[in-house]
Amino acid sequence: QWVYNILEKKAEADRIVHENPDPCNGFVLVPDLKWNQNQLDDLYLIALIHRREVKSLRDLTAEHLPLLRNILQEGKEAIAKRFGVPGSQLRIYLHYQPSYYHLHVHFTALGYDAPGSSVERAHLLADVIDNLAMDSMYYQKRALTFPLRADELLFKKFQEAGRV
Repeated sequence: QWVYNILEKKAEADRIVHENPDPCNGFVLVPDLKWNQNQLDDLYLIALIHRREVKSLRDLTAEHLPLLRNILQEGKEAIAKRFGVPGSQLRIYLHYQPSYYHLHVHFTALGYDAPGSSVERAHLLADVIDNLAMDSMYYQKRALTFPLRADELLFKKFQEAGRV
């Protein structure tokens, strides 16, 4: 609901750094709640797409390339304009598995070791775009490795199924 409140301007409208209002290929860029916006060393923003049916990396196909390219280009431009941080100093990625199932893209300062920015969980947006350009169904076909904590329900389900 937090995501929908932001998208519908019911919450945090004053925190929006950039918005592309296109219902299909648009998004809202907001500072992550973990970032206090006082220093750039731990810069952290989230791009939330307007489309509600795209839940995670697994849902993406070549149809979503215009959306993903908008997020990459416009997100970098908005951060450079607002915070003076060039795109070359950003890590831009998606999580798999995500912490919530509404497609969102993380923008963090390159030097910031953000939670979940490790290779097992983070998929760089530029790589995602390249993979989908090569094969529209890439993320429906590919095995994706991801870490789980021992206390997570999904981990327990894997244990019960004898997969761990």
